[in-house]
Amino acid sequence: MAAAANPWMTPDEVAERFKVPLATVYAWRYKRTGPAAVRVGRHLRYRVEAVEAWEVEQERLSRAR
Repeated sequence: MAAAANPWMTPDEVAERFKVPLATVYAWRYKRTGPAAVRVGRHLRYRVEAVEAWEVEQERLSRAR
């Protein structure tokens, strides 16, 4: 995904990126365990940089186990 063209991702795009159900993305937000999200009006959006940083952190944590 080109971050310069569109720095925001929808919950659907986050779910697609990680190959998880959309409900999982919403559960991560509810539990505050997923990437940081922002409300834009009534829409939920994720910065590409936040999703990538969260992904790197998850890799680091999984290696530490």
